Amino acid sequence: MQRGRRIAFDYGDVRIGVAVCDPDGILATPLTTLKATDGKLKSQLAQIFTEYEPIHIYVGKPSHMDGRESESAVKAANFAKELGEMTSAPVTLIDERLSTVSATRGMRDSGVNSKDARASIDQAAAVEILNFALEIEKNRG
Repeated sequence: MQRGRRIAFDYGDVRIGVAVCDPDGILATPLTTLKATDGKLKSQLAQIFTEYEPIHIYVGKPSHMDGRESESAVKAANFAKELGEMTSAPVTLIDERLSTVSATRGMRDSGVNSKDARASIDQAAAVEILNFALEIEKNRG
C-alpha cells in the first residue's frame, strides 16, 4: 500500500463530515465537520488539502440498499467532481450505505445522544468510509 494520507468525506446537504488517516493508512480519525452551504467551503477544503497533502480522496456514495443510485448519490458525485478540480489527488466514490447508521449506533452505544452529536456523527461516518476504503486498498495489495 502506498504511503501517504487519505481523506474521506461524508457529504450531506447541511454538513460534510471529514476524516483523515495517518501516512501509513493504519488509523482513520475524525477531522472536522464543514457546513455545506458555507461561502468559505472551497477555501476550507483547500486549506485541508494543503495541510494534509492527501494522496487519495474518498467521498461516500449513498446508494439505496438494493444498489440503485439515490438523489444524494448524484449530489455526492457532483461534490467529488468539485474536489477533483481542486486537487491532483485521485477522488473515488465509496459505497457508504450503512456508514451513518453504523456511526450513529456506535455513538449511541457509547452513551452519546445522536440529536446532540450530529456533527460528530458526520465525522464518524467519514471515518467509516475511510476505514472501508483503506480495507479495499490493503486487500488489493
